[in-house]
Amino acid sequence: MTATNTSAQQIADEFVRAWLGRDVEKALSFLAEDVVCEAPNGRFEGLDRYRQFLQPFASSIISATVIDVLGNDTTAATVYTTDVPFAKDFRGIDHITVKDGKITHVISVFDLSPVIQAGGAPQH
Repeated sequence: MTATNTSAQQIADEFVRAWLGRDVEKALSFLAEDVVCEAPNGRFEGLDRYRQFLQPFASSIISATVIDVLGNDTTAATVYTTDVPFAKDFRGIDHITVKDGKITHVISVFDLSPVIQAGGAPQH
């Protein structure tokens, strides 16, 4: 199986399961070098910036569940919940765009209020 023949839904499924399992390096392998992520706490452009966005959160995950992954050949949406030190049942949704077998764009939707209440400042 080659990445270019894989649907966005399958890539998104493997991507979300990797980072929810705290395997950030595997998750990053699904991303294009020039990936763009739009999230409540900022815009992150490029693989290194995405790593800075993802690593702290992924490493804090106590447990996680993928609720669903919906998609087609070019786009997908992942719905998940996590338990992290600052919140139980912390939910998120990512809309993922795939081009040439790599994730090029992620719109990450989650509620920042538990992070703020826990004293964590949003990182940009």
